[in-house]
Amino acid sequence: MNLSFITSLFKQKTKTLCVPDSILVKKLKSLSFHSNLLIYSNVKIYHHAKTYEIPLIMLDNLRGLYIFEIKGWSYDDLKNSNIQKAKNQDASKDTLSFDNKQEIIRKKFNELTHNDGVPIFNYLIMENLSADEYEHLDESLKKLLPFDKLIFNDYQDSDIFKILQKASEEKSSLPSTDEILGTLFVQYTILDEDSRLNLCSNEQIEFIDKPLEAVHILNGMPNSGKSSLLLLKSIVELFNNPSKKIIIIKPTILACDTLKKKLLEIVEHAIIEIDLTLIEIVTPQELINRHLQKLNKPLVKEKTLYIDEKLMHKSFQIADIIMCDDAGMYANNFIHYLRHIQKKSKLLLVNEKDSTVSKILNTNFRVNQPKLDFIQTNPHAKALHLIQSILLDSKDENILVVSNSLSREKLKDDLEFFILQDPELLDSSKHLMYQEFSRLILATYADINTISAKHIIILDLCFTNAYEIEYALNLASLSVSILYEEDCQEILDLRGKYESTQE
Repeated sequence: MNLSFITSLFKQKTKTLCVPDSILVKKLKSLSFHSNLLIYSNVKIYHHAKTYEIPLIMLDNLRGLYIFEIKGWSYDDLKNSNIQKAKNQDASKDTLSFDNKQEIIRKKFNELTHNDGVPIFNYLIMENLSADEYEHLDESLKKLLPFDKLIFNDYQDSDIFKILQKASEEKSSLPSTDEILGTLFVQYTILDEDSRLNLCSNEQIEFIDKPLEAVHILNGMPNSGKSSLLLLKSIVELFNNPSKKIIIIKPTILACDTLKKKLLEIVEHAIIEIDLTLIEIVTPQELINRHLQKLNKPLVKEKTLYIDEKLMHKSFQIADIIMCDDAGMYANNFIHYLRHIQKKSKLLLVNEKDSTVSKILNTNFRVNQPKLDFIQTNPHAKALHLIQSILLDSKDENILVVSNSLSREKLKDDLEFFILQDPELLDSSKHLMYQEFSRLILATYADINTISAKHIIILDLCFTNAYEIEYALNLASLSVSILYEEDCQEILDLRGKYESTQE
């Protein structure tokens, strides 16, 4: 149906409809809730440097995409309307813009997947026109507005469902939901380590779309996609305001580089054009040193984070938004410092301790939970035995051993002598390009941010804090072995939490 040439059907301007509050849209949403249909209202498609808004779109993963336009045309408006052929009217609210929307969707699919994607069906939602009133319209108008492409205000859910089903026969060859919607809505798409598309959950989408508070607290369980959401949120913020300056804080240089790499992968996949210099990913030390440099004061060189008291009395307008990932890892004085310098700007803290939470992510997206074992033994000897067993069983599985620095050095020596393995000592103070991730990695708790492995072996739990332990436990995809010689409060807390969930 070619409707793009319809211009103003009447001279009087219509009242703009509020999509979420319209009666028919509520019926469509109710229909999607009770079927295999997914519906999104007031969404945007980002393509190159432009943004395209779609009031309402629905996916039937057995048929294709439905694009809806919502019109307030009443019978009185249409009965005496004058239809004129016109071009370049797609942006007007009194015309139909299906062709424009379809073209953008086709372009997005072709550039990302090198094909036309899925079938697209167009419908008009007639909020103020009934099916009976339509029958009394001029025949020429009916040809331009075919009956089977209209959803009238007296339709019930069952009537609407039948119309949508008539659009096409069911197909088994369509891409998955994540591939279809992940291609269209890159701002709601998380790329996993294998570059597969994963559509965000409703709670993740809500966080991305909702404006940030002055101090916004985002808390989430492990593997809830928090770090990826910071990148997607940053991209959306830049599309809304291309001159906005954003800083994301990660605890180590390696963690910063890993997140930068992920940002580049998202932008490359999405085929969007944003100024990447406006999104900086830095360590706390880098941020503090910029402030010190501005004040002509000596820079911080030691690893221990130190906040000069004078910084708390000086303003520092460095970014419109600062996002601090894994805020629970930092000392309270650094969080206070961030709150100070962002008094006139926005601050987003992820998993910050002892704060009123703005948003909680409750979903863990890991498909298979790793097997977790508590083993009371000689930790050092058992670690050597486990490493040897895993390496003998499989040639492609990697191991991460997390301990304090003393245990790490002793393990390295014994591995080289007894097992003839040359492990990689992870150094998060080095850039990603200088790291070599072997099958066997030894790390301290301070090094492991953004690292993952199939098997995790954890030692020295009684000498670290609960946040670091919890973080380490959730890095594995297959197994976690907790080795300890004597019970301590940390061990007792973990056993109480995790053993009860595995029974």
